[in-house]
Amino acid sequence: MTDAGMTQSRHLRAVAEGAARSVQEQLRAAFRGAMTVDHKRDARDVVTVHDKNAEKTISAYIFEHEPDSRILGEEGGAVGDGRVSWFVDPIDGTSNFIDGIAFWCVSVAAAVDGRVVAAAILDPMADDLFSADLGGAWLNGETLRSVAAPGEAEATLITGYPNARQLAAHGGDALKDFAELVLAFRAVRRPGSAALTLAHVAAGWADAAAGFNVNPWDISAAELIVTQAGGTYIPLAVGQQERPEHSYDHRGYVAVGGGGSYPTLMAIARDIAARGRDMASAYAAAG
Repeated sequence: MTDAGMTQSRHLRAVAEGAARSVQEQLRAAFRGAMTVDHKRDARDVVTVHDKNAEKTISAYIFEHEPDSRILGEEGGAVGDGRVSWFVDPIDGTSNFIDGIAFWCVSVAAAVDGRVVAAAILDPMADDLFSADLGGAWLNGETLRSVAAPGEAEATLITGYPNARQLAAHGGDALKDFAELVLAFRAVRRPGSAALTLAHVAAGWADAAAGFNVNPWDISAAELIVTQAGGTYIPLAVGQQERPEHSYDHRGYVAVGGGGSYPTLMAIARDIAARGRDMASAYAAAG
């Protein structure tokens, strides 16, 4: 890494942190208040005006502090044509936000030439700011180190699998997978935000996480924070016939804190990814 590259990475981390902080107060004020809920793909895919307004605020902050930018946001799509690509999720865990459950976050990541070089995840209610650049990872300015239980029997796994779509697609296999995970791990939790879940792995508050239906704005910031904190992030091509070039374009992942080794989780995760690819191939052949 050149000095210029490190300087840019640090600058972009500062922008990511500022962008996340720029919406903290408006989201805190809206949380547990009356709000109108809209739907995207179906009744489980929800969005509020607060998601949309927060993304606009974040985008404006980024363009002000780094004009050479292109933003890919969950709500607004792609905006701009600059060299620095930004992945923005204004509220990761919108269902929790709507229901008044304090497990949601703001996620911002910057990539240059396809490589994520800076990241910030803000938990507005806990006032916890996780961030990373190419020099390390931090929580509220203090160095972040990921430490996990060595084996599954002592470990806590966070996963949203299986959700309703995965149950419909995988049927009894999904239930069998989940049962094996429950039996293998000391605890299995489903809190409902991929980005914040991964930040907890980076902090050592959870030992492992797995997801199989994610988008770049869900995990791009979190991946850098996990790996820079000393954890392991393994991208999985779930339902994708070809392996994507960039890790953030993979639809699945397993993340494990430093020192953890979880063979049951890895075997199940690879089976889920393979089933997804088989289904995608079958759909392509039929179409």
